[in-house]
Order: sequence, then C-alpha cells, then structure tokens
Amino acid sequence: MPLDLSETLVVGVSSTALYAMEEIDKLFRELSASDRDSAMEVYRKKMFEDEDVPLQHGAAHPLVRALLKLNEYQKSGEPPLVEVVIMSRNSPETGLRVLNSIRNDGLNITRSAFTAGESVVDYLEAFDVDLFLTTNVGDAQRVIDSRACAAAVLSKLPTDADKLSDEQVRIAFDGDAVLFDEESEIVYRTRGIETFHTLEDELRDIPLREGPYAVLLKKLARLQERLPGRIEYSPVRIALVTARNSPADIRVIKTLRHWGVYVDSCFFLGGVEKTKVLRAFRPHIFFDDQDVHLDKAAQFVPSGKVLYATDSPLAAGAEMKPSEGMGNK
Repeated sequence: MPLDLSETLVVGVSSTALYAMEEIDKLFRELSASDRDSAMEVYRKKMFEDEDVPLQHGAAHPLVRALLKLNEYQKSGEPPLVEVVIMSRNSPETGLRVLNSIRNDGLNITRSAFTAGESVVDYLEAFDVDLFLTTNVGDAQRVIDSRACAAAVLSKLPTDADKLSDEQVRIAFDGDAVLFDEESEIVYRTRGIETFHTLEDELRDIPLREGPYAVLLKKLARLQERLPGRIEYSPVRIALVTARNSPADIRVIKTLRHWGVYVDSCFFLGGVEKTKVLRAFRPHIFFDDQDVHLDKAAQFVPSGKVLYATDSPLAAGAEMKPSEGMGNK
C-alpha cells in the first residue's frame, strides 16, 4: 500500500541547502564557462576522491535535524510526522558523498532524487513536497510560479547557528507576500502608509487572502495537533515577525483565527529592524521576501528568501519603491 503522507510534513531540500558545497560548485561553474564536459569530469573526480569526507553543514541543516527529531513522537501505526527528501542535481554517483554525509550526521533521510544536472522541480509533486529549500534561484522561481508548494532560496549558514537546539523546532515568518497575499503590500508601496493603515483598519474583519506560505502554515498547525502536550508548549513553535503595527495588526490576528491556525508569537514591529527580535527568538529558519530584512538577519539566523511570482507587480522591484513612513513591510 502506498505511503499516505497527507498528514505528514514533507520537506524537500537540495544538497547545497543541506550542506555547504559552495567551493566545489564555484569550481564547477568556473570550469564550465570554457568546457562543461571537462568541468563535469573534474567535479566527478573531486566528489569521488572526497566521497568519505563529511560535508560541512549548510543553512537547512539545523532545521532538518530538528524536524526529524519530531518523529520521536510518532505513534505506532501512524504515518511519520516529518519526512525529508534530498533533491539534488548531482548524479547518483557524485551524490554518494551527500548520502555518506547524511549517514555520518545520523539524519533519518530515506528518500532521495538525483537528477544529474536536470532541475528537481518536476519531481516535487511526485514526492508530495510541502516545502522546498534550495540555493538555486531558478529552481525556486519555477516553484513559486507554479504554486506547487512553498519554496525559499537559502543563505549561508550563520556562525554558531549550527548549535541551535533540536529540542524544539522554531520557525519565523514574515507576513505580507509570505503568509498572506501581496495585496496589502502593493497598497502600502503604491498608495502610502496612511492609506494602508486606513484600509487595514476598515477591513479588520475581512481575512487576508492566502500567500505562498499559507498552506505550509496550515500543515504545521496540523503537525502541532499530532504532537503531545498543550499547544503552548508544543515541540513546534511558530512566530510571525512583521513590520505591521496598529491598526493593521488586528486583521492579521483575525485572519489566523479564521484559518484555524495557532501562532505562538506575533511581533508587530512598526518598521523597527527585525534582527534583534529574531536573535532573541532563535529560529531554525526565518522566511521573508525582502533583502532589506534578510541581509541582516542571515548573519545571525538561518534565513530563506521567498521570491515573488514572475507575474507579480512586486517582481518589478525598483519600479515600486516603498513610500515614506514605515520601514519596508
């Protein structure tokens, strides 16, 4: 009987997100500029020679490690709480170093896809992936455009972040254009902070529409329900870290209630820089759509950029400069 993963959180992670492979990837790209076949041979030889040398951890490693630990709470006869799938552009042969590193780290990852240079995006649905973590911007963009699942481009693993505790999974999300759709963000950027606040106050009883990470948040909520203890002390802790503030905060809380999800912490910062809050919360991953927040946060906490869909007005970037007033939302 096929494995039913409808109640399981499935995370697809690229080998370059799970492990720090920047050096060998940089060598491959440099050599490929002149001779791709020769570059592939050098890459294959290097991966073979270092096959038994464990790779250094990448930005996704602390999150993956903590998520897999949740399966200690799995009840007999029930599907796993979490599944992690390694999804790599390596060939099966060059991927052996990745598999050996996974075993060396004691990570219970049993499913994998090695595509020998082809994009792994076409296989996300086949593996029932809810969240795809990658360092490849092109792959992440394809996922966002297809609306297949949540996806993020990960930064490098910050110093000391690999020491994050595995005893509780901690995830932080931005709000607009991440958990919620981009409509309010567009109003803010094009019509200014006063109009944004006025509309959000008038619409405080109307739930925000779902953004690219709404389905993932709901899946995390179901995961919390399968875990022991009161929800306030769940092994999974979720925070919303947003530059919204009053009177735009009430609509957010009511939206989450409407969705039937429990968020442990909400930080409405009103334009105050997010990094200090994130350093205090110490998430295994922080998801945001704007470099102004991610560039600073990624120095201290594992961070992933949520890309805009190609057809989004926000993808124009410089053509929609934020208005005076509140800091970027």
